[in-house]
Amino acid sequence: MQSIIKSTLTTKHLIKYWLPAILWGIVIFSFSSHPTGTVSPTYWQDVVIKKSAHMVEYAIFVTLFYRAFLNSGNSKVKSIRMALAIAVAYAFTDEFHQSFTPTREPHIRDVIFDTIGGSIASLFIWKYLPRLP
Repeated sequence: MQSIIKSTLTTKHLIKYWLPAILWGIVIFSFSSHPTGTVSPTYWQDVVIKKSAHMVEYAIFVTLFYRAFLNSGNSKVKSIRMALAIAVAYAFTDEFHQSFTPTREPHIRDVIFDTIGGSIASLFIWKYLPRLP
C-alpha cells in the first residue's frame, strides 16, 4: 500500500512541477520549427520585438525549471544554477535546431538574449520573490 501511495505522489509531483517546464521546452521547440516572418515593417522594431520574445521565453523557461528543482528538494542556489544551465544549454540546441528550418539561421546573439532573459528571471527569483506576499 505504501509503495502505491509513494508512486502516486511521485507521479503527481512530476505532473505538477516537471511537466510545465518540459511542455514549455516543447513550445520553444515548436516556435523554432516555423519559418520566421517580419513582425514590423520597421527593422529596429522587428528586432526589438523578436529579441524581447527570446528573453521572455527563456525567463519563463528558467522560472519553470527553478520551480521544479526547488520542489524536488534542492536548495534555492542550486535550483537557480541548474535552471539557468539547462536554459543556456537548451538555447544552444535550439539555435542548432533552427539551422534546419527554412528561413531560419542560428545566431549566437539569440543565445545571448536567451541567457539574458533567463538571468533576469534568476535575479528576480533571487532578489524579489522572497519579498512578495
